[in-house]
Amino acid sequence: MSRQRAAIVTGGASGIGAAITSRLREDGLRVFVFDRTALNEADSLAVDIADDAAVRAAVSQAAEVAGGIDVVVNNAGIGAQGTIEDNSDEEWHRLFDINVLGAVRVTRAALPWLRASDSAAVVNISSIVATTGLPQRALYGATKGAIASLTLQMAADHLPDGIRVNSVNPGTADTPWVQRLLDSADDPVAERAALEGRQPHGRLVRPDEIAAVVSFLVDPRAGSVTGVSVAVDGGMASLRPRPRAGREG
Repeated sequence: MSRQRAAIVTGGASGIGAAITSRLREDGLRVFVFDRTALNEADSLAVDIADDAAVRAAVSQAAEVAGGIDVVVNNAGIGAQGTIEDNSDEEWHRLFDINVLGAVRVTRAALPWLRASDSAAVVNISSIVATTGLPQRALYGATKGAIASLTLQMAADHLPDGIRVNSVNPGTADTPWVQRLLDSADDPVAERAALEGRQPHGRLVRPDEIAAVVSFLVDPRAGSVTGVSVAVDGGMASLRPRPRAGREG
């Protein structure tokens, strides 16, 4: 009897990570959620991805319980607003430590089991800001740009190991983090309308839409897909539609 495929999803307790976790479980994978605070459920571990020893221990624990690791989804990350003037050196180091090195630590720890899998896949969650310049996202965008480049280097390095590595670039998604940004705005309703309006399809991206793409990328049937970045952004990075005409009456 074959072993159930096992996945690790970082930042899997809420937002995009929770949607990915739910979708992969629907697909039949055993999913271990790594988050700062463990959920009150099986296969949920409290892990600080800034702590290499803690990451290695958690990955080993998950692999021992499941009999291996086949999939890693590096979704955990923290945000920042502002231009290059607005964040201290310490904040730059903190975001790179979580958003970039966190993905490195988790994947690095999982490599022995990924190499042993016959269907190994890694998906890094990047962002629209890796490919499109947006105001007040200098620091956050720099970390996501690093993730986009890192994905290519990882894909090249681990092709001989049989490990596929891809990334997903979500547009502005309807998540708790975005909602907190909206709540802090002077006019949350107008700010939401502006965020929706800048995406060509006229709305925020749903987390389940991102999860569906991750589901495809980790599926063994996508065995020839590696080193690619998939935009889930309603066309924001690539389309320039004409403004919608106002309705009459």
